[in-house]
This record gives sequence, structure tokens and C-alpha cells, in this order.
Amino acid sequence: MEITDIDKDSLFSVVGVCGINGNIIARILMDHGYKVQANDMVNEEDCRFKSSLKDYPDMKIYYGKIPESFFTESDYMILPTALIESKSMLYQKVKKYNIPILTVQDIRDMFEPVHPVICITGTNGKTTTTTLLKHIAYSANLKPCEHNLEGLQGNTADIPSLQARLKGDVNILETGTFGYKGSLYNLAKECKPDVGVITNITPDHLSENSNFLDYARVKGELVELLDQKTLIINNDDPTIQGLLKELNYHGNIISFGVDTEPVRTSTKKCFCGKEIKVEEFIAGVGTYKCDCGIEYKKPDYIATNINDQHNKFTLITPNNEEHVFKLSINGIHNIYNAVGSIIVAHEILNISYDVIAEAVYSFKGVKGRMEKIGTIDGKQIMVDYAHNPAGITTVLKELKNSYSTLVNVITTSSESGMDGDKEILKCAAEYADYIVPASHNSYICAKKALQKGLYTDKIVLPDTMPKGDKEGTLGATIEQVLAGFNKALEIDVNLVVCTGEAAFKYKNELIRE
Repeated sequence: MEITDIDKDSLFSVVGVCGINGNIIARILMDHGYKVQANDMVNEEDCRFKSSLKDYPDMKIYYGKIPESFFTESDYMILPTALIESKSMLYQKVKKYNIPILTVQDIRDMFEPVHPVICITGTNGKTTTTTLLKHIAYSANLKPCEHNLEGLQGNTADIPSLQARLKGDVNILETGTFGYKGSLYNLAKECKPDVGVITNITPDHLSENSNFLDYARVKGELVELLDQKTLIINNDDPTIQGLLKELNYHGNIISFGVDTEPVRTSTKKCFCGKEIKVEEFIAGVGTYKCDCGIEYKKPDYIATNINDQHNKFTLITPNNEEHVFKLSINGIHNIYNAVGSIIVAHEILNISYDVIAEAVYSFKGVKGRMEKIGTIDGKQIMVDYAHNPAGITTVLKELKNSYSTLVNVITTSSESGMDGDKEILKCAAEYADYIVPASHNSYICAKKALQKGLYTDKIVLPDTMPKGDKEGTLGATIEQVLAGFNKALEIDVNLVVCTGEAAFKYKNELIRE
């Protein structure tokens, strides 16, 4: 049987509609005019993604026990992979009824993504760039395909490729990577991208003993998929430039950057093996030159005349047009995110600069990115998802531009191990007035730093640190976060900023304090 031969009157039965793949697959089939019935063993009130099904009233859903008609009336069955691999009782029953079982790949083969497909990758800025670009598209009456899985970022596994097959006018997909060879290629190839955006590449999501240039090459897997297509890049990142040179990319390149004063000098590993000096605008990007020929050149689109608040700029286009943009969020990093989004919106989606400017100004940012959550005793309370050295540096530097005194509550345990935690502490000490460690790893690093006489005027330890080791990427327990946060409230500052995934997850608990 060819997948393309499926009759339009066929009834598809989807098992696991409250799970990620089952939920999206059921909606894909409905969006393309097929009849669908679905099941999940949980009770209706416990269906995690029930809200995404509200626009599909014709989908019959059985919660709990499956009626016999679910099998007798079914023409095709979609089962969770785990049930197939375990040859579960349900799988055995489907086989008994001789119902053809379709896989995720079968569904992808049945439907082409909505074009254009824009894949956004990079170490930092992916989520804000993706969300802002979607906001601009909506403002222009273009509907992006949305996975609508509440509480999920949706940038890994099968989500982007399935999302690309839902109903909509355009696909704007955040494409993450686990950092190992083939991970981004396998994720993005089924999305069938037409356009790629690379925000930056920094060594901040590396596990211990990982090689930065190998990690950069993983980001390059999107470049390989876009050969002869369009790639929009951060011109001010020497790693991206080196990657394009190594891959000998022949597609259409559109570059963007900013015109501002460098804030410090750093180095990054070049593909030639040398350390390349970077006069940084933000962490890891700026002006640069290497003996191998990698050298900063003026980008196609450049943001200039940036104000002191870092929320207004003039964009100079390749034909020397000038357009002024105002943001409702601050930061040089957000100007980078905005410029990348503006280019895609205008060059790829054909949206006018006037519509884009209004949308950029009305964009209020992404939850967990310099998010103000309340005020306690006159102190502004903020959470930010920053969980790596570049993120911490960028966020704290921008906040010091607006607040005279701040304390950083660190809830991160670095993906790069203790070396990463030491670097986060060092970056925090550069810009924060005070630091309170609120995770197992940050607490250990802070104590060792004090023993060596480092940051003694900055580090303030919690009165007690609740037990609990690093747990996945979360970094800290709720008890550890609260211990650090409560200590920070004792310090005389204007701003308490809690950084890391745990800070974002437990933000509602902070305000209850």
C-alpha cells in the first residue's frame, strides 16, 4: 500500500491523543479533511493537552476504556511507538483485527509542510526570535502553524516536523539540538526548510569534555540542508563565518549585525585552530580578524543609532534605506533578535516595514526572559531563563544599564559541569552587585571561591542550603530556590533577578513569599 493511496473517507484511529505525537497527528489528519477518532487511557480532566483539541469538535475522543467499535470501524491505526515496540496487548488486538498501523514517518510522508518553512537555530536568542517573528506574521494576517502543546517549547524530537504539517500559512520553527552529530540534521530535514536563521554559536550548551567546534558543526547541519536556499546569519559571530567557510556554502546569504561600542575583549576558537580575538558587542559576537582570513565585514543589514536604553535603532538595509524601530523590551541581544526577525518578515514573508515596525513595538517579550513578576519591599523581582555564561553576561549587563543595584540569585547547575558553573559565577560577579547561589552546584562553586578569596564583596550565602543534587537541566529544587531568594530579599538593592530554569519554573512560588 502506498501512503498516497489512502481514501479520503477513511477513518483514522489515534491512540494516545493526550500525548505529544498523538495529539499533533490527530490534528494534522483533521486539518487535511480526514475523519478521526481518538483515545487516551487518562481521564478527560487529566488530558495534558486537551486545550489544543477544542477547535476540533468533530473528533470523537474516548477517554479510558476503548469500545469495540474503535477497532471494527477503524481503517488505519496510529499507535505510540512504545506500544508497538513492546508488542503490547493493544498492539496485539490491532494486529488481530488486521488494521494497518501508521507511523510518524508515514504521517510525514502523507503531507508536505506549509511553505515557506523557516528554521531558527543558535545557542542563544532562538525562542525570542521565533516568537517575535510569529508575532509579526500574525500582525500581517499570516497564521503560523502552531503545535499548541501548552507548557512545551516544542523545539526538539518530532514536534517541529509534525508542527510543519498543521494548518497555517507559514512555518516558523525553533529547531534545537542535543549537541551531538546528526541531531540537528535529523530534526530539521523532515521540516523541509526553505530558510534558515542562525542567531549565534557559543560554547554554552556543551557537556563536559565536549569540543566547541564539533558543537558548531552540529549547528552547521542546518546550513547543509539549505544548500542553494537562503540563510540569514548573525554577521558579528566569527564562528558562523568560519562554519560557512568550512562548509563552502553556496546558497543565498543575508547577514545582519549591530553598530555599537564594544564592551570587552574575548577569544573564541577558530576553525583554523587558533584563538580569534573578538571585540564584543555582546558575549561571543563583535568585530574580529583571524590570520586564516576570517574577518569582520559590514553586514547587509545593520542596526545603528542605538539609544542608551538599547530599545531603539535605525536599520540600514542593503539598498541604504533607513527604517527606525522601537522595542518594548531592552537589550542589545534583543536588537539582534529583532533584526533577524525583521529581515525574514520583509525578505521572505513580504511584510511591509510599517507593519513590521508596529508589530515589533507591540511585542512584549517571551515569558522567562527578563520577566518582571512583582515587587517585594520596594525591590523589583525578575526571573530570566539565562542558564549559561553568555546568557548571564548579556542579561546582567543589560540590567545594570537600567538598575543601579542588583542581586543575582543563581538557580542553575550548568550543562557543562562544574567548569560551566565556575564560569557562570565569574560572569555574574562581573556585573551583579551581589550573588546568592541557590543551586547545589552554584553553592559549591561559591564556597570554593570564597575559600580562595574570590568575590568576597559579592557572594552572599543562604543561611542554610537545602539538600538536593543537580536534577537534569532544572538545576535546583524549590527549597533551594526559596532559600536563595529569601536571602536576596535581605539585601538592599533595586532588583532581585533570579536566573536559570528553576527560577522560571518556580516563579509563582517566589511572589507568594
